[in-house]
Amino acid sequence: MTELTVRTRTTPAGPVIELTGELDHDSAADVRALLRGLELGAGRQLVIDLSGITVCDSSGITVLLAARNHALDARAGIALATVPARVSRIFHMVGLDQVFPTYPTAQAAEAAWTPPPTHP
Repeated sequence: MTELTVRTRTTPAGPVIELTGELDHDSAADVRALLRGLELGAGRQLVIDLSGITVCDSSGITVLLAARNHALDARAGIALATVPARVSRIFHMVGLDQVFPTYPTAQAAEAAWTPPPTHP
């Protein structure tokens, strides 16, 4: 068992959460609590970097869907970055590759973000 390590940083686009280890039943509640505490503003983007994920079970997928719902409730975007091939295959099988925009790196996800237009 590998514990989950979570690192959060803020970019001009919004928060980036980097997950390393096992995103599973044992770690899901902690990640869900972190997500609830995130300040997401309208027009911002939440990026979840999965490059260090070794396991993602159904509880992990549920956490990612909760993150998407949290972002949408805040009128923010969400993107996944560096999704490992084994996780990407699961996402494809259950159709989540159609739900989450994915990027090869967190930096690519940040670069793809477009700030909302400002109104005079």
